[in-house]
Amino acid sequence: HRCSSLTMGQKNQTVVAEFYFSDFPPFENSSLLLFVPLLFIYLFIIVGNFTIFCAIRLDTRLHNPMYNFIGMFSFLEIWYTTVTIPKMLSNLVSEQKTISFVGCLLQMYFFHSLGVTEALVLTAMAIDRYVAICNPLRYAVIMTPRLCIRLSTGSCLFGFLMLLPETVWISTLPFCGPNQIHQLFCDFEPVLCLACADTSVILVEDVIHAISILTSVSIITLSYLRIIAVILRIPSGDSRQKAFSTCAAHITIFLLFFGSVGLMYLRFSVTFPPLLDKATALMFAVFAPLFNPIIYSLRNKDMKDAIRRVLCFQERSNVSGSL
Repeated sequence: HRCSSLTMGQKNQTVVAEFYFSDFPPFENSSLLLFVPLLFIYLFIIVGNFTIFCAIRLDTRLHNPMYNFIGMFSFLEIWYTTVTIPKMLSNLVSEQKTISFVGCLLQMYFFHSLGVTEALVLTAMAIDRYVAICNPLRYAVIMTPRLCIRLSTGSCLFGFLMLLPETVWISTLPFCGPNQIHQLFCDFEPVLCLACADTSVILVEDVIHAISILTSVSIITLSYLRIIAVILRIPSGDSRQKAFSTCAAHITIFLLFFGSVGLMYLRFSVTFPPLLDKATALMFAVFAPLFNPIIYSLRNKDMKDAIRRVLCFQERSNVSGSL
């Protein structure tokens, strides 16, 4: 574990009721330089993912397993970023930059629960593409609506139950010393560094998290390696290009998501300088979600057509209403 517990001499009798965040070093005296772009990024993430979600729900042409998973992933991204970015924005314009103890626990829990759920949805998407390309004749038999519902429900249940024991355990720890979190949002390690108790048991949870991350990465990697091998054997150039383009967006999201996850949570004993640590968190919590609506809307013809149809329908409805 990369932080040491406080000694008895470092403790005092004051119980910590709230934490406060340290500044992002380059913007300590000019927070607005970060506030404005971060606000626009957040609004783009919300509007972009909501548009994708609505387009998939409203366009019956996209009612298939692949787009259902994409819609679910976009819906999760809305809440995943809402857990952290509004508080970051508030901290940039606030002098106090505080968060209550309960608020910090809730932020940690929902941020990681939504993150784990997203990882499982990405795994389900990889399995879906594997069946579609490697076993197309049995695709309709295997990827039934019932299986898709089970995969979606199972992802949510597992994601939100997995982090519950760790969060409950942290809530029982005594916090009586320093209360400054050296991160952009409440995360397990920066908070545990402030506990006035032995937190070495968290190593068990770290191992569980690492195993779950590596399991998802292994399943997705093996699926796409098999998919690429099958695609390369397709004789028709047009069919091969169409198959590659279908999977390109998924692979890009996979690399962005798990690449940032790996930098944040698979470092083990490696420590980063504070600035690099916060920059990694910014990439993980902000920039990776930013590219989801870009990739799925700009690189996907079916999605662009669906968004266009939905927007045109809204325009026609408004014109009809005004007449």
